[in-house]
Amino acid sequence: MADTVLITGGAGFIGRHVSRALLERGDRVRVLDSLIEQVHGDRTQPEGLDPEVEVVIGDVRDEASLLRALKGVNKVVHLAAEVGVGQSMYAVDRYTSVNDYGTATLFQQLIERPVQRVVVASSMSVYGEGLYRDADGALYEEVTRVPRSGPDAPWDPLDPKGRPLVPVPTPESKRTALASVYAIGKYVQERLTLTLSPAYGMEGVALRLWNAYGPGQALSNPYTGVLAIFASRIHNAQRPMVFEDGLQQRDFVHVGDVAQSFVLALNHPDAPGGVFNIGSGEVRTVQDVAALLAEAMGRPDLLPELAGKARAGDIRHCIPDISCARAVLGYEPKQDFRAGLAELAEWVAQQQGAEDRVQQARKELEARGLVA
Repeated sequence: MADTVLITGGAGFIGRHVSRALLERGDRVRVLDSLIEQVHGDRTQPEGLDPEVEVVIGDVRDEASLLRALKGVNKVVHLAAEVGVGQSMYAVDRYTSVNDYGTATLFQQLIERPVQRVVVASSMSVYGEGLYRDADGALYEEVTRVPRSGPDAPWDPLDPKGRPLVPVPTPESKRTALASVYAIGKYVQERLTLTLSPAYGMEGVALRLWNAYGPGQALSNPYTGVLAIFASRIHNAQRPMVFEDGLQQRDFVHVGDVAQSFVLALNHPDAPGGVFNIGSGEVRTVQDVAALLAEAMGRPDLLPELAGKARAGDIRHCIPDISCARAVLGYEPKQDFRAGLAELAEWVAQQQGAEDRVQQARKELEARGLVA
């Protein structure tokens, strides 16, 4: 049975792919988006959306825009958010307003006009550091990074005996550790959804997304996904800049797999009330990913530039355990990573006017003492 789905923030990178997946399923799709300049440049209309998608230009914090967007809707995908760990640490009022107050405003309207199900985009950032184990096999849930004591000090966290801790896949049961304003906002979005939905007869689901990549990311936004940032640098004949020593471990998941996870979360009977990690299930270092992308873009000579400094709010390692999403939702990532990079490289090569703003963003952080 076809649904009418509202996607807040739906003109963005993930929203466009989710809308396409929903249309392919036979659903009707409406998008609410304010087209902020940092993501969309000077566009007054969204780019890359299917003509079948109905578009409402407006802010998720605006009651009138929400009323228009929610009319006749029976499911909601809530993607509207300011995105960027580093920027959130100094644009505190902006991030808190959009992410926290915006979600509160959405649910204030849903109280009067409840829908069947709301799926919110949460983030791996809510975990802070991922799960670790020590050399004896003991697990550590609450690992806090401390500033390095000197240039020869290790980047990796240590156990009480001074031994390096080893990252292991992080399950949804791990306690959260909110290390940035962005992480705080994402956790607020998640908890508002899971608290208010059942209180008013709705179903709530939260997807904790890892590093999404693929064609369509905003290349001129220095606070978007790390692969888009690297791609913008390489496209402009600059070496991708990697913080710390580049050996941070992450999971990079193709946006097509992310889109399918939203379709599953919107429709699976066992999804309501759940929190699910969404990743690829493959672990890579940031340094290796930067080098692989440069190779895919035909510039293997542009080796990563290692900053040797850390950003406030960043974590060292966090990799997902996706067994819950597999078992409950039937989620199965399908995109081969190298094929995904080749697809991204081909798309980037066709783009005009991708402006590299990474140095500008770094200066903003350094001026506030957020890089050390």
